[in-house]
Amino acid sequence: MSTIALLFAGAGNSVPELTDIRSMASVPFGCRYRLIDFTLSNLVNAGISHVAILTQHNYQSLMDHLGSGKEWDLARRNGGLDILPPFFTVMGPQAGVNLFTSSLEGLLNARNYLESSSEDTVILSDCDTVNNLDVGALLRQHEETGADLTIAVYRMMVEAGNRNVEVVRSDGTGRVSDVYSGNDITSGRKDVSMRLFAVSKRVLLNLLTDVSVHRYTDIVHDLLARGAKKYDFRIYRHNGYHRMINSLAEYFDRSMELLDDNVREQLFRVPGRPVLTKVHNSVPADYKEGSLVRNSLIADGCVIEGNVENSILFRGVHVGKNTSVENCILMQDTTVENHVYMNCVITDKSVRIREGRVLSGHQTKPFYIGKNGDV
Repeated sequence: MSTIALLFAGAGNSVPELTDIRSMASVPFGCRYRLIDFTLSNLVNAGISHVAILTQHNYQSLMDHLGSGKEWDLARRNGGLDILPPFFTVMGPQAGVNLFTSSLEGLLNARNYLESSSEDTVILSDCDTVNNLDVGALLRQHEETGADLTIAVYRMMVEAGNRNVEVVRSDGTGRVSDVYSGNDITSGRKDVSMRLFAVSKRVLLNLLTDVSVHRYTDIVHDLLARGAKKYDFRIYRHNGYHRMINSLAEYFDRSMELLDDNVREQLFRVPGRPVLTKVHNSVPADYKEGSLVRNSLIADGCVIEGNVENSILFRGVHVGKNTSVENCILMQDTTVENHVYMNCVITDKSVRIREGRVLSGHQTKPFYIGKNGDV
C-alpha cells in the first residue's frame, strides 16, 4: 500500500502567544524539538517517504527547521518532502482573494496536488499533538479491514461542551457511526480523534467533490460525520501517551509533563520509533560552581550559574548568579541576569531578564514574554 501524507502546518493556531511569529507546527517543545517533529517522526518511522506540508501563515521558521528534510530521511528525488505554499480559498464570496482559513479549505485547494500523486492512500494530520503513534500499525489495520477511512483515537475524560476535541462514536467492531464536537459532547470517557486519518485517495476525492458541490466548510461535521454515514470508517485506538495543545496553559502543562520519566519513556524511548529533529552542533551545558539543578531538562549550550528547578531550558540559555528559575520554560538564547527570581514564566527566543527582576505567573496562567523581549 503506497501512502502519501498531507500535514496541516497552520491548523490549531489556538495559542496566539506562540504563533504570532511562527506556525503551530514549528512551536518549540521539550528543549530541542518542534511540534511537527512528533507527527513527522511517526510517519517516517512507518516507512512513509512522501510528505507534503500545507503552509498557511508565518511559515518561515518551519521551512528553516525542515530544510531539505534530510534529518527525517526525506531528502529524496522521488517523493520526499514537499512544502506547499499558502493557497487562496476556492470558497466564499471572495474566492481567489483571501487565504484559506480552515483545514477543509486547504484540503480542497490541494486537490490537484493529491490527484497528481501516484499513491493510493493518504494520511491527513494536524501538527499540534504530542504522541508516539504507531502509524505503521494503523496502516496495516486500515488495509486488513478494507476501511475507506481509519481515524486514530485516544480514550480520555471529556467535559461537556468541550470545543477543543472531536469525539468519535463507534460500534463493537470499530466501525464509526458519528463524529461530533462542541455542544453535542456530554461528560465522560470518550474516544477522541487524534487528528490523524488514513483514507483511500479515491474516497477522499469523492468526499472533496461532495464538499465542494455543497460548499461545506467544516472537516468534522461536513467531511467526517457525513462521510461516516456513506462509507466504511473505522477507528484505530492508541493506548500510549497523547496530548493536544489548545492554549498557552496547555502548552505549559504538556511541557511540564516531560519532567515525568514515565512520559519521556512513552515518547522518546519506544523501540524502533525515535523522535527525530533537526540536529544542532552545540557545546555541552556548562554548570558553574555553586549552581544547583533539580528535576529539569537542560539543552546543550546552556550556562547555569544559579538555581534551576522543575524547568525546561532550550539551547543557549544563560542563568545568572544568585538567580532562581522555578517551573519555567526558557526558549533558545534567553538570558536571565543575576539576582532574579522567576516562577511559572515562559520566555520566547532571545529574551533578556535584567538583574533584580521578580517575575511570577501561575500554572493556570503562566507569564509569557515574547521574542526579543527585554524586562
